Amino acid sequence: MDALLEILTNLHPEVDFETCTTLVDNKIIDSFDIVTIISEINDEYDVVIPAEEIIPENFNSAKALYELILRLEDE
Repeated sequence: MDALLEILTNLHPEVDFETCTTLVDNKIIDSFDIVTIISEINDEYDVVIPAEEIIPENFNSAKALYELILRLEDE
């Protein structure tokens, strides 16, 4: 989780990613951020996020994103 928080914080240092649960809903992160996050996750965790998983629910919080990473690692 620490590596993910670092990725997110590097994009938006002003956001408290440990508590925010509306990253997409409140337009804190946009589509360009999501592309960057997906690329960084691929590099850091060696996980490919398939297109069908690129939905707001998976990107609204660091926790949801980390759960997605763990789920994909298990597959």
